[in-house]
Amino acid sequence: MKVLLLGGSGHVGSFVTPYLEEQHELRVLDVRPPRQTGVDYVEGSVTDPAAMTKALEGMDAFIWLVMRKPQGGSFRDQDVDTIAENYEVNCKGLHLCLFLAHELGVTRGVYTSSMSVHYRGRDYYPQEELVPLDTPSVYGLSKGFGELICQYFARWWDMNLIALRITGPRTRAQFLEERRNPPQPTPGVAPLFVTDEQDLANAYLAALETLQRGHGRFDAVFIAGDEAEQEHNLSKARRLLNWAPRSHQLVDNVSTMSPGEPGS
Repeated sequence: MKVLLLGGSGHVGSFVTPYLEEQHELRVLDVRPPRQTGVDYVEGSVTDPAAMTKALEGMDAFIWLVMRKPQGGSFRDQDVDTIAENYEVNCKGLHLCLFLAHELGVTRGVYTSSMSVHYRGRDYYPQEELVPLDTPSVYGLSKGFGELICQYFARWWDMNLIALRITGPRTRAQFLEERRNPPQPTPGVAPLFVTDEQDLANAYLAALETLQRGHGRFDAVFIAGDEAEQEHNLSKARRLLNWAPRSHQLVDNVSTMSPGEPGS
């Protein structure tokens, strides 16, 4: 498929691109060029309708990877810039994207949401549909509104959209370091489960495949490097996407495999 990565030059976009381009033809829309050479690039912001229209033309699907001023799901701190920038991209930019995508016949997309849509004081997250969007953080609040915008376009404009509620996205090196040397726990604060780049890329690939079936659907899915499911019930990810975290198997392996290496 031809897949547009909106915000593809950012942290998450940069480390999932090598995995995604093994199976799909990619284009990146961002205010700065992607780190990977040879990837089709359109310069512009997700708040610029002309740039988004240019980037979406000829695409089969898109992945929304944009984020501004991310916060954890327990943060209450906010200021004018945090409020304005989060609403600008997570609400206004996303709404423009979905409208323009539908107008151009691009009706399938993956929305990068966050576990920060939930209050992070819980010990366990039992089911996507049962845990309320009750974060105190501006970032999580606007990401949750983004999910509602996706539901709106799925219901009224027959789009197929999946929201991945990700947590702790990390490069391979960062993931191995944090799993081998976990930070000291903070009393009263739930541990952060980090997610490896390859596990995260596999979730996007699986979501793109799942979106090819049916129509007018929206699903939100927990994606976390929590293989023992201590905090997250990942049964929906297994059932809907055939996805489960696997990179924990590398923790005791000295190899830090890159895309294309045997076993990666």
